[in-house]
Amino acid sequence: MDIEFYKYQGTGNDFIIIDNRNGKYDELSAKDVKHFCDRKFGIGADGLMMMNTKDGYDFEMIYYNSDGRPGSMCGNGGRCLVRFAKDMGIHKTSYSFIASDGPHEAEIDLANNVRLKMKDVTEVDAHPAYAVLNTGSPHYIKYSSDVRQMDVFKKGREIRYSSEYEKEGINVNFVESTGPYSVFMRTYERGVEDETLSCGTGVTAAALMSAHNDRGFNEVKVQTPGGDLSVEFTKTGDHSFTDIRLCGPAEYVFKGRIHTL
Repeated sequence: MDIEFYKYQGTGNDFIIIDNRNGKYDELSAKDVKHFCDRKFGIGADGLMMMNTKDGYDFEMIYYNSDGRPGSMCGNGGRCLVRFAKDMGIHKTSYSFIASDGPHEAEIDLANNVRLKMKDVTEVDAHPAYAVLNTGSPHYIKYSSDVRQMDVFKKGREIRYSSEYEKEGINVNFVESTGPYSVFMRTYERGVEDETLSCGTGVTAAALMSAHNDRGFNEVKVQTPGGDLSVEFTKTGDHSFTDIRLCGPAEYVFKGRIHTL
């Protein structure tokens, strides 16, 4: 089967997008997804998304990790899919779509930056040296003072495949404070099983854990190897956050055609 695809990226987090509103590609196999995402033998991407139709929403987001398996929510992927929807002629002041973790809303500004509303966070497993929370995907946040020099693949893999997380997997984020309301972070991403240039749900988790206000509005700037994002949110309790928005660029790269295996 011949498939038309589009390539988008958000701060270096790159995705293959397929317009599946007619349901033509519902039977795409895990083997095909893995092949398409392969950077040596396929198109190359951190993940693959399908834009499906869904009653009550502008579209449905179906996400696959680069290993071919269905994935949990992807923040940068969601932002890219919103930009794709606009490019496909869905022009809205506010977009509404549903993903694996539930409904989302988004807006696009005049510079094509996408503000994506993320799920509320009501629980954090906080420890002296790290924190674990779910922002649509599970994240392990580890603060460090040498993130730029760190072997993220080695250290991230050790945590991701530790006895506690090996079965379900977890995304591992190493975070370094760069100012009162700014951090630098790098991520080892499950499903990709390597470092990625950016991770939207990871950026969101890192920002929430970097909040300084006891209560009220916060904005944290997050620098990743792939570019800069910001996260706006309201802190309602020690471990509770609402009105979370992941903000940043989402850009078209190219389109093409590829055959299934």
